[in-house]
Amino acid sequence: MAQLYYRYGTMNSGKSIEVLRVAHNYEEQGKSVLLFTPSIDSRYGTGVVTSRIGLHKEATIVGDDTDMVALTCEAMPDCVIVDEAQFLSEAQVLQLTEIVDRLKIPVLCYGLRADFMGRLFPGSTALFSWADKIEEIKTICWYCNRKALMNMRYKDGIPVFHGEQIQIGGNESYLPVCRRCYKEARTRFVEAAGANV
Repeated sequence: MAQLYYRYGTMNSGKSIEVLRVAHNYEEQGKSVLLFTPSIDSRYGTGVVTSRIGLHKEATIVGDDTDMVALTCEAMPDCVIVDEAQFLSEAQVLQLTEIVDRLKIPVLCYGLRADFMGRLFPGSTALFSWADKIEEIKTICWYCNRKALMNMRYKDGIPVFHGEQIQIGGNESYLPVCRRCYKEARTRFVEAAGANV
């Protein structure tokens, strides 16, 4: 039975390598995969899913007006996979539910749970509401051995705790950290300076 999956994790938890691994497994068995990625994710070029270890695969770009249901109807793949799903809108997540419910094709979404301020993204909020199965992809804190829960944003090597929700970047801009290390950094760099959090 087809289902909508949301597999979430912090930055650097291996989400994109998991996307590529799952796509490879389907294709190795002679099955077809339709891979989507939001147009906003341009870290390694638009329309490509790339892991930090260097593997990559071309993907169909999802923009504001992309009809993922129509594209899936044309391709009729065995599976639909969405990378960086936190950048989807609720309407786009609802399109994914149509792919599962009407076309009976499984949809696997991978993305972040929350931004660098600990706030849910629109796509992750919708996926937590609409997904059949929610699974965490875990990694450890950059600074200690606890499980990473937060994405700490950096500018010039200094943690920042305010700004636009979306800023595309990799290890130069974000590190996975546990809640305790996040709170300690916020106390050191923000509250000590008298800034609002």
